[in-house]
Amino acid sequence: MAGMGTALVTGGAGFIGSYITDELLRRGYAVRILDNLEPQVHGGLRENGGRPDYLAREAELVLGDVRDPEAVRNALHGVDVLVHQAALVGVPQSMYDIRRYTDINAMGGATVLDVAMNDRAIRDRLQKMVVASSMSIYGEGAYRCPDHGTVFPKLRPLAQLQAHGWAMRCPATGCDHVVAAVATDESKPLQPLSIYAIGKRDHEEMFLGVGRAYGIPTVALRYWQVYGQRQALSNPYTGVGAIFCSRVLAGNAPPVYEDGAQLRDFVHAKDIARANALALESADAIDHAINIGTGNPISIADVAWTIVREMGADRDGITPQVLQQFRPGDTRDCFPDISAARRLLGYAPTIPFTEGAKELVAWVREQKGRAEDRFEQAQLELQAKGLGSASS
Repeated sequence: MAGMGTALVTGGAGFIGSYITDELLRRGYAVRILDNLEPQVHGGLRENGGRPDYLAREAELVLGDVRDPEAVRNALHGVDVLVHQAALVGVPQSMYDIRRYTDINAMGGATVLDVAMNDRAIRDRLQKMVVASSMSIYGEGAYRCPDHGTVFPKLRPLAQLQAHGWAMRCPATGCDHVVAAVATDESKPLQPLSIYAIGKRDHEEMFLGVGRAYGIPTVALRYWQVYGQRQALSNPYTGVGAIFCSRVLAGNAPPVYEDGAQLRDFVHAKDIARANALALESADAIDHAINIGTGNPISIADVAWTIVREMGADRDGITPQVLQQFRPGDTRDCFPDISAARRLLGYAPTIPFTEGAKELVAWVREQKGRAEDRFEQAQLELQAKGLGSASS
């Protein structure tokens, strides 16, 4: 056994999980992975008995579903620390595939906890748990009003969006000031707006609550927009960076909703992996939910332009397509205050977006022929479900 003990990473064969696996191996952990190799992410690997080519050979891969108590029990035996990443991703898809997302995400997490706490040998050995949460649980971010200070608006009214009124306004009664986005810290009231976000909130609360009850140190990490190599480029519900890359690789313009000025924070998967390792090793972070990002907001239009230019597509006449359309339920601005991560974890981001985008694009170019642009297919699917974008 490695000097740091044995870690179980659920969902460890996926995009983020595989980077966590790499980081834990580097730090001296033995790593076991429980993953069902979801076809939407991994294609035919599960049927063919394969293994992702990027997955570290030193890691033990156990093929199984987090909803299967026996698979979970077998994977947890002999484990010292648990890093729970397994989940279906994709906010739009979660809004029509409701039962499946709830079953896999909420019940998967519940099954992992149920097995771990009710098997005395597993529970007594388990020293720490870290669970993946998401910035999506905040809904809209924090804003500042010149009259009312920090405010937390809810979704913009439909009539405002139909009139292309993209800016956020103060929610205080009688105030109509346009408000400026500010960094969102962990004290902001949660406002999950999708089935995916609700599941992430539930994950966070379940793990922290169970850890507290059984005296097992537990930390929840709220990830911002994660990007990097290894994303499933043919999954139209993956991260926006991968979607933009797939579009450009196919010779299509990356789509930008509203006016493109929406602010987000893009954090590289390697920094997410480091945060997970720090959470396992920090005594100060116990029983906390902590924002993980870079603290440097960037507009969606700037993300699209960065990818277009890095791929040289602008020389071929491809530019971001600013749609001036909106999607019901979309938030305007949300980026993190990461001071708690710095204080409790000793975390600091190491990869700025300009550098990470270069790495991403270099990897994407190697995927030509293996990536498929399914954005328009996904849009038609959403429209058929009554969830499509609107221009007015």
